[in-house]
Amino acid sequence: MKKDTLEYERALDAVVDILRERARAGAAPLTYGDLSTELARRGHHVPAFEGPMPHLLEDASVRESPDGAPPLLSALVVLRETGRPSGGFFRLARRAPYKRPGDDMELWVREINRLASHFSAR
Repeated sequence: MKKDTLEYERALDAVVDILRERARAGAAPLTYGDLSTELARRGHHVPAFEGPMPHLLEDASVRESPDGAPPLLSALVVLRETGRPSGGFFRLARRAPYKRPGDDMELWVREINRLASHFSAR
């Protein structure tokens, strides 16, 4: 699956839908493996740790927060081993236009709380 293809765009739509649904429900974060499984259930083969997954997560956050104001959807996807997002999430959160401050745990908890507030207000 390559970026800028119909297949990629459909998988991206599915990632956004899955993460929005979780945020609206106030559900706990899901693992990369769980996201991969849910994408497969919806007809998209996206391995948990290789291929397009990191790009899909970044693009889902950028789509939902193009100017940096809304919270980052990718905060809802964590590593099974640590229960926290991967380094890619933190790199995204710290770059422009997001520029989220704080250490990793503080930044992530704040983003999860912002997601809960953002989606409960809708």
